[in-house]
Amino acid sequence: MNLHYQPELPRSPRPIVILGAGGIVNDAHLPAYRMAGLPVASIYNRTLDRAQKLADKFGIPQVHESVAAAVAAAPKDAVFDLALMPAQFIPTLEQLPDGSPVLIQKPMGDSLPEAQAILAVCRRKKLVAAINCQLRFAPFVIAARHLVTSGAIGELYDMEVRVTVHTPWDLFPNVKLHPRLEIAQHSVHYIDLIRSFLGNPRSVLAKTLRHPAKPMSSTRTTLIMDYDDTTHAVINTNHDHEFGGEHQDSFIKWEGTKGAIYAKMGLLMDYPHGVSDVFQYCLREGNAAPAWRTEAIPGSWFPEAFVGSMASLQRFANGETDILPTHVDDVVNTMAVVEAAYASSACGGVRPAFATPISPQQPKPYHTS
Repeated sequence: MNLHYQPELPRSPRPIVILGAGGIVNDAHLPAYRMAGLPVASIYNRTLDRAQKLADKFGIPQVHESVAAAVAAAPKDAVFDLALMPAQFIPTLEQLPDGSPVLIQKPMGDSLPEAQAILAVCRRKKLVAAINCQLRFAPFVIAARHLVTSGAIGELYDMEVRVTVHTPWDLFPNVKLHPRLEIAQHSVHYIDLIRSFLGNPRSVLAKTLRHPAKPMSSTRTTLIMDYDDTTHAVINTNHDHEFGGEHQDSFIKWEGTKGAIYAKMGLLMDYPHGVSDVFQYCLREGNAAPAWRTEAIPGSWFPEAFVGSMASLQRFANGETDILPTHVDDVVNTMAVVEAAYASSACGGVRPAFATPISPQQPKPYHTS
């Protein structure tokens, strides 16, 4: 089968003004724009040296040390790329010209009220605003969506994301000690991805947990998105598997009435080096035994997916399409699921009606002494 796995690029690329010069800009934004031929007009960072280093590395013609200067010098048809922390979103958005196209880094704020405030600013200023939920545009996700929308796997009724890896949080100092680490900073990708295939769930069940020997607020999550009595959507993450690669996992799986898809997300294993992605699918054909096919899908989540998020915004701003998949009006619903997940985790589950209540002093069943 000839699978589609590349995003459609704008016919007339617009110049990009990047606001922020952190590691993600170096590792993903700028490499993606260079490979896709999307021009970068300038870059801003409050620490000018960081912006200058990236400008020298990627051939960016202008460097600015204030948002105001970057906006004043921006070409009239510029797209603004906000690669900042959520607390800086609203003050920065307020400085953009009304009606500007803008790609905002995920997550859309640190909470649902923040997301709603960001949405309100975007609407008031009539910004053509999207959130950089770039996992939707990873090559293996584009390929999976092609199979799903073509009807090849039938009715989609099951999605599973499983991540069992060792994540080196020291590489992310800006979020390592965030009070909402795992769901808001990581699993938000998978929540958004599942929503993009299945829509909004009717309820959410979740538990997010910390490691007993680590300072992070949460590093493991189990999250169920409840749709109906046939659709299963679950996210399981464990960033604390420090026991070698033999039993690590990092995959997305789709199951339908006529077939299934498996995508290994190699980026998250042995991060930041990563391992190779794997894309496989199985289509039921009559009474034949199920057979999985492996398809070579060039590219990965980083940096290739960042092409799609910017390209989709530019094409929408140019009038080349009337669909903007990660519009702020849509992604605010991802943040609603994030908020519901934290509420569910805080509330706890249903207490069983034990015949004999367990007291704190009572030995646990697995104690043999």
